[in-house]
Amino acid sequence: MSRNLFIWKHFEKEIILLCVRWYLKYPLSYRNLVEMMLERGIKVTHTTIMRWVHQYSPILEQRIRKHIRMTNDSWRMDETYIKIKGKNAYLYRAVDSKGNTIDFYVSERRTKSAAKRFFRKALRAQHNQMPRVITTDRYRGTEMAILEEIYYGKFSCRTEHRMCQYLNNIVEQDHRFIKKKTNAMLGFKSYKSATSTIAGFEMMHMIHKGQVEAIRCARTEVQFISEIMDELT
Repeated sequence: MSRNLFIWKHFEKEIILLCVRWYLKYPLSYRNLVEMMLERGIKVTHTTIMRWVHQYSPILEQRIRKHIRMTNDSWRMDETYIKIKGKNAYLYRAVDSKGNTIDFYVSERRTKSAAKRFFRKALRAQHNQMPRVITTDRYRGTEMAILEEIYYGKFSCRTEHRMCQYLNNIVEQDHRFIKKKTNAMLGFKSYKSATSTIAGFEMMHMIHKGQVEAIRCARTEVQFISEIMDELT
């Protein structure tokens, strides 16, 4: 059944997408956006903008994924800390040898099972290919996850696993964009809000890195996002 994503909304689609895109792209708080909209004669509360971000970020992720360029077969994978309900959680991320984002996964624990879920999510994405080599840190759970994925045929038997911190600097540096946003937020209130918001952060980071072929400048970015959000589902 087809549906319009913006039907019955109190604000126009352009205003909603502007707030969502700016929040996901720039180091702004919800209250910063409230003031910026007020300067334009638009009165909107920070909780309304927050609900827009939680609602539309997963949809943006789903629709932008179809347009992401292919990554290469050299994966650099690492985990970084985020806060959910005041406790440490983990954001699994991987980039290729050129710095293009391969995928991401939020987990409340740093375990072998979480690493396997991340790898399987990355392999399902149409913009990724079977890794020739995976570079990680020396965490034992990740090492066992890769060995088991090779054993069960999820990874090729020729996939090489390297544990080298120096070669993993590229993904550790790439964490900065996401950490800049999550650190300023002082944590997420729930796992659901963390996964939906980080999905939006990651998609805008991919766009910034030029991973979406249709986007060449800020103007085409606005047009592209407007068009994909107009698609009926």
